[in-house]
Amino acid sequence: MNKTYCPSLTEYKRRLSREVKIGDVPMGGLNPIRVQSMTTVDTMDTLGSVEQTLRMVEAGCEYVRITAPSVKEAQNLLEIKKELRKRGCTVPLIADIHFTPNAAELAARIVEKVRVNPGNYADKKKFDFIEYTDATYQAEVERIRDRFRPLVQICKQYGTAMRIGTNHGSLSDRILSRYGDTPLGMVESALEFLRLCEEEKYYDVVLSMKASNTQVMVQAYRLLVQKLDEEGLQPYPLHLGVTEAGEAEDGRIKSAVGIGTLLEDGIGDTVRVSLTEAPEAEAPVAKMLIDRYTHRAQQAKPIAPVVGEVPIDPFQYFRRYTRETGNLGGQNVPRVIVDLSRLPSLEYADLRCAGHLYSAFLDKFQMNDLGADYVYSGQRPVPFMLPNGLKEIVDFTAWLDGGQRAEHFPVYTPAEYAVAGERHAALNFVFHNLASLTSAALDQLRADSTAVVILHTDNAHAMPELRRAFFELINAGVTCPVIINRQYPELTAEQTQLYAATDVGGLLLDGLGDGVVLSTELLPERPKDEWLQTLDQLNQLSFGTLQAARTRMSKTEYISCPSCGRTLFDLQETTAMIRKRTDHLKGVKIGIMGCIVNGPGEMADADYGYVGVGKGKIALYRGQDVIKKSVPEAQAVDELIELMREDGRWVEKELVEDPVGA
Repeated sequence: MNKTYCPSLTEYKRRLSREVKIGDVPMGGLNPIRVQSMTTVDTMDTLGSVEQTLRMVEAGCEYVRITAPSVKEAQNLLEIKKELRKRGCTVPLIADIHFTPNAAELAARIVEKVRVNPGNYADKKKFDFIEYTDATYQAEVERIRDRFRPLVQICKQYGTAMRIGTNHGSLSDRILSRYGDTPLGMVESALEFLRLCEEEKYYDVVLSMKASNTQVMVQAYRLLVQKLDEEGLQPYPLHLGVTEAGEAEDGRIKSAVGIGTLLEDGIGDTVRVSLTEAPEAEAPVAKMLIDRYTHRAQQAKPIAPVVGEVPIDPFQYFRRYTRETGNLGGQNVPRVIVDLSRLPSLEYADLRCAGHLYSAFLDKFQMNDLGADYVYSGQRPVPFMLPNGLKEIVDFTAWLDGGQRAEHFPVYTPAEYAVAGERHAALNFVFHNLASLTSAALDQLRADSTAVVILHTDNAHAMPELRRAFFELINAGVTCPVIINRQYPELTAEQTQLYAATDVGGLLLDGLGDGVVLSTELLPERPKDEWLQTLDQLNQLSFGTLQAARTRMSKTEYISCPSCGRTLFDLQETTAMIRKRTDHLKGVKIGIMGCIVNGPGEMADADYGYVGVGKGKIALYRGQDVIKKSVPEAQAVDELIELMREDGRWVEKELVEDPVGA
């Protein structure tokens, strides 16, 4: 199969898409990557929608999307647009349509762009499995095309652009019956609509492949690019987004893993970050992701191109085969290493920054769900016995000076490793970058069953260079585990989150990497208490990135929609309330959706769902099955917990005193 999905795997080049006119702000082609978001005010609240739109534009939005679930909201888009133009705001407006072709056809005459979801637009989703013959399947496709054609013709007549936006969670029963719940099903769902657009000679189309599962999302976008090229279709611009990313740090990390991975390969023409926060909070995050690539081509050091076939499948997740070394590689989850080497001194309580909490009263350690697996102490070995389950990595010279202790694992520079006569009997770490992976180094690694590589780079085009190094290891038949090492200079906390989640997450999504260490060598000196705070943040970021990439589930996951004019309750407040009651349920995925449009479909990944179905009424789901249909909002969280209890998934939240009073 053709594995080409981007201009280059080693050189930063943007995919050259077709330019699409959207009001006065064109997308694609040689235009900058655009920022957009979506209002959360009721569309019938004209002034509320206008005020929020103005705040969004002030925050950096270049397009503003507004939901139009029915004809009356579509009609009111005209009033919103008039008031905006009266106030001197010319931002292009996008109508968001799900189930109502009539609303779309009206909105297309008013706004600059309409968004349709192929899974909902004239198609059916009742979670039924239907056996289609080729003839019955094609007959259903023709029925949908007949319903869709008028919208295409109106858009063409009025110069209105369109986004065909597939969502992983709302694939129709028909698509699911033929393609399953797959990236290919997502792509085919969009291509059915796109082929009709091309037949009508209508090309002002933007495409998206959104999912809350970052692996599915990235694979679908890659496959879409490959299919457009394979079928000789136009290179349409792409709208990037992770649906229901959530809130706060988790939402930002998850967005960066999905969106950043694609931006690294030059894919994407507009970005919408979906956070369960005010929409004006989304634009700065999207801009921060985009701005990283403004000068990437000039800043990047050349990377040797891939020779021969790419040794991974970019359209399907397979973890790189590695031999098990200690508790690394093989079937082990990726491990987290915390870099303590810059701390001036270390006491028991300081290990809190690595997720290991010390109680002076009990003289015992307790590990939380974000307890690191290793600490790197560099030249200063930890002066006390580490808690059970935590292991230590020290520099090779410190290992020699410290008596080559069994519980210390040495890390070598490539030069030290090449000549070292002394090795640990079980586990030895070696720093490497792409340049140091010479044929001699590869031979040595291949022959050493105790070796683990810590892979780093100082290239601005970091993720592709690290990926290229993995290709070198795979092609050379080297199966040692690899720890992904990234380091950053002084950045804002949010920049560090976004950059690390992109660089590490992009590799994890391709099955590359057996652990992560976010090291501190590029950071300036700081007081010890600030170091501890920084290390705690980096440890949480490491675990958050592994979770967002679906490679190690260490905490409860919340798949919460970003709210819009359809929302039937306060999403931020409700998400915070549910999180407070359930954030101790390791690995459980809870979907929190404001309305039925973003209901069972959009939370395709969730174990349980909490969905608004009317004013003050909540439906509770187990997976995609509705269990309770109309629960009063005041009782809904208790009922959700009762449902988990019935399934044996509920454990009581332990009230543990903070052992170090911090």
